[in-house]
Amino acid sequence: MSPPQIVRTRIHHARTVPVRHAFTYRSYSWLVDLDAVPELPRLLRRLAGFHAADHAGDPRRTLRENVDAYLGEHGIDLGGGHIRMLANARVFGFVFNPLTVYWCHDAGGALVCAVAEVHNTYGGRHRYLLRADHRGEVVVPKAFYVSPFNPVSGRYVLRVPEPNRGRLGVAVTLLDASGAVVLTATWTGSVHPARPATVLTTALAAPLAPLLVLARIRWQGVRLWARGLPLHPRPQEAAL
Repeated sequence: MSPPQIVRTRIHHARTVPVRHAFTYRSYSWLVDLDAVPELPRLLRRLAGFHAADHAGDPRRTLRENVDAYLGEHGIDLGGGHIRMLANARVFGFVFNPLTVYWCHDAGGALVCAVAEVHNTYGGRHRYLLRADHRGEVVVPKAFYVSPFNPVSGRYVLRVPEPNRGRLGVAVTLLDASGAVVLTATWTGSVHPARPATVLTTALAAPLAPLLVLARIRWQGVRLWARGLPLHPRPQEAAL
């Protein structure tokens, strides 16, 4: 088991078609072992909570059990190997995770696969099983409605290397049906031990950052709408 860590992050989005639009903001996330989900000291507990109900799967199970069940549906048994999760924690009772990444290891510690869990602002959740190629990239068909400015078509190119030497570097590129780049999002940052002092100073430096994730997404949507981007209706099945 690995100890919990705080990741001070920089999130960058760059859209190239049909208009150019980019933004960057700073936040922080957590990197935790699902066999040792942290519980902070009482005075800091409202600053970070980790709950199965905030992620895909059965809210009555643990986070670990839900990921194991998903992997089992795809014929993968980790044999008790550890799973590390990169996600936003629940802060003052609220959380929104546009993307959660799980790195899944076998009993010997070797990385078997990753899972990307995507949430949209309508309450939908979808998971992608990722097995990287020799370049460390994964290409998967887009199968989930995320934004009203993008249809449920095309492909994602994902780079999800496990954080190493204190650095995070995740990248997601959306390609349209012709293979042209629609947008690229990067999630980078520095990884630090989640000592109580680090948690407190990080939260004080950006006290509203986790709470602003959803507000920022909606604000950028308003800006794109104001620029005349066409809207793609949400498929009925995505609303369930």
